Amino acid sequence: MSSMGSGYGLWGLVLINSLVFIIFAFSFFKPATKRDWRTFGGFSAFIVALFAEMYGFPLTIYLLSGWLQVRFPQTNLFSHDSGHIWWMMTGRHGDPHFALPHILSIVFVFGGFYLLSKAWHVLYEAQRNGKLATTGPYAKVRHPQYVAFVVIMFGFLLQWPTLVTLLMFPVLVYMYVHLAIQEERDSEARFGDAWREYAVHTPRFVPRLSQDDTVHVH
Repeated sequence: MSSMGSGYGLWGLVLINSLVFIIFAFSFFKPATKRDWRTFGGFSAFIVALFAEMYGFPLTIYLLSGWLQVRFPQTNLFSHDSGHIWWMMTGRHGDPHFALPHILSIVFVFGGFYLLSKAWHVLYEAQRNGKLATTGPYAKVRHPQYVAFVVIMFGFLLQWPTLVTLLMFPVLVYMYVHLAIQEERDSEARFGDAWREYAVHTPRFVPRLSQDDTVHVH
């Protein structure tokens, strides 16, 4: 048991939770290229940093303890519940696991993994047949797998924000945008007009609200 509270110093849980989510993501993403491994590596680093603070050492709470103690003098900052910072800063009523940020977190995290799974199956079939992926999630956005990783990370930030992961998040988003642009250059070089037609009708990351975005690529 940690001197800071029973919720911390649990490095076994850090390892187990990190492996569960990393392996889960790996099973849906299947990195093959150097670009894939950079994508997956950034996500894995985010997950490890997250769980290291969630169950290991609460670095964010420690660094902000002076300010937090002034704002919330009645709160035991080093109880595990206080790691749910959004919950703590918006009233601290009831169990944080039933608070809106935690519920939204679950929706985003599981939604992101679902999107990652659906996108991988479409991409796998397209690559196996030497075609451009344009169906399923790829009919809505050109890079659903990158979108999925960002959605998952955003979900975790709703549940358990830390200084490290808050700093990592925009860096990883920037990296994914850069990798997506590189990927598009390769796709255009390989598929030519088919890719250009697809790109004209399909947004890069944010789907259109209208339904008139079906692309027929021959």
